[in-house]
Amino acid sequence: MVFSSVNKKANFVLVLVTAPNLKTARSLANSVLSARLAACVNLVPKIEAHYWWQGKIERGAEVLMLIKTRRDFLARLEKEIIARHPYDTPEFIVLTVAGANKRYLEWLTGALSIQRTTNGH
Repeated sequence: MVFSSVNKKANFVLVLVTAPNLKTARSLANSVLSARLAACVNLVPKIEAHYWWQGKIERGAEVLMLIKTRRDFLARLEKEIIARHPYDTPEFIVLTVAGANKRYLEWLTGALSIQRTTNGH
């Protein structure tokens, strides 16, 4: 396996989104995958969130979603997440992928290059 820096044309990103529970996270993952806005979504259950909300410190259990996609899909991905997410202010944090395993990048490129054929897309 060979580590490779990412081709600037590809602009791969990792999007972090939290969800209140596994059912919601699975539904959001299915939605973005079905719309071909992501190549892969990993769900990390049972994280504990501590955060400021409406002037006080809150705490709760959440599921972290790791969404692998391309930068040019971000506007549509964000719209899809916001439309379907139960939070008033869902997390949507974008991290640029600087490099990854060459074979993984090849898979990611292929998975995100497949033409959408459902729903007229």
